[in-house]
Amino acid sequence: MPEVWLPPRVQTLTGGRQQVVVPGATVRQVINNLEREYPGSRELLMDVDEDDLLPGLAVVVDGETSLLGLLERVGEGSEVHFLPAIGGG
Repeated sequence: MPEVWLPPRVQTLTGGRQQVVVPGATVRQVINNLEREYPGSRELLMDVDEDDLLPGLAVVVDGETSLLGLLERVGEGSEVHFLPAIGGG
């Protein structure tokens, strides 16, 4: 199952755990399974009305910043990181 690294605000729901293991073949499925185990985590990671990640939040799967967001594929042994997006110019 994917290893998921969580931002500090979600860690308040996991008893302070920085990483958890949850099933999922896409980022959306990972978030849905996080919600089942840690209620309230979905609203800290995604805008349900927009059906997208929250603005200012990036997802990195296996070291690559995702351009597909919730649709990004996640492998059985993947690392998934939810990080504040960093802009530059």
